[in-house]
Amino acid sequence: MKRATVVVAMIGLISLVMPAAESRRRVAVLDFDYATVQGDVAAIFGSNADVGKGVADLMVDQLVRSGRFAVIERKAIDKVLAEQNFSNSDRVDAATAAKLGRVLGVEAVIIGSITQFGRDDRSNSIGAGAWNHWAGRYGVGRVGVREAKAVVGLSARLVSTDTAEILAVASGKGESSRSGASLLGSGGSSWNFGGGAAEVTASRFGATILGEATREAAREVARQMEIHGARIPARTVRVEGLVADVSSDTLVLNVGAKAGVRAGDRLAIRRLTREIKDPATGQVIRRLFETVGECVVTEADEISAVAKFSGSAKLGDAALSAEP
Repeated sequence: MKRATVVVAMIGLISLVMPAAESRRRVAVLDFDYATVQGDVAAIFGSNADVGKGVADLMVDQLVRSGRFAVIERKAIDKVLAEQNFSNSDRVDAATAAKLGRVLGVEAVIIGSITQFGRDDRSNSIGAGAWNHWAGRYGVGRVGVREAKAVVGLSARLVSTDTAEILAVASGKGESSRSGASLLGSGGSSWNFGGGAAEVTASRFGATILGEATREAAREVARQMEIHGARIPARTVRVEGLVADVSSDTLVLNVGAKAGVRAGDRLAIRRLTREIKDPATGQVIRRLFETVGECVVTEADEISAVAKFSGSAKLGDAALSAEP
């Protein structure tokens, strides 16, 4: 569908000029919550590694390969998370995710949880316990443990950034095609897991039975999200604003995410050249403009936006767009 912005032509106003056609919706994938399996993760890797970050990166890889969505990069997400002071617990809250998505300039956000992470002989998450107990259950750094397959379960939701409505849900369960006494093929202490994403997306982890199950679960959730992508509504935005500052090739606008401005929006900037007045009343009946350039929004907070500009802009320049 088409994404367009309609603006009443007024002197000194800025209007969004959305692309006439946009086949791909912009989405962001937040780190998956792993609170349910936190004890399992600590047992497998020997530390409380954030596997939710790695699972999110696997999801991004799948969605990018499919070409169904335009996916925001992790650096942009991390930057906004730091600026907005969001906590890890916010990653599964639809309202908070929608707010974050509006600042990022996306139409929808994918949030999710890891519901299972371990062996197929376990149906529930197990609380913390002695290391020897964990090693026996998971086959980490231990011989003589019964071989089993690895199983990973994921659940996810597609959230509209405009309304915080949950547009679709998805779930995926990955099971390794192989069995083994160890989920990782070596002692958990040999894994320098760090923040989580580096190891989960690494080929070394992918070669293990746990990695195989994790990737399978992520592929299934991504596949379902691609199907549900059609449910993301097209944006039709009407915005009025002013050029607040001009510095070299950068513009600052006095409208932001609250008014519907989002990163990636393209603006056609025009300058008033002539006003035609009614000779009887003196009221302006028509305004004529010339195009002086265009700009693309690079970032937007709640009340302002920054855009890169090509052309010759000044305070008071207007942006006008035709009806879609």
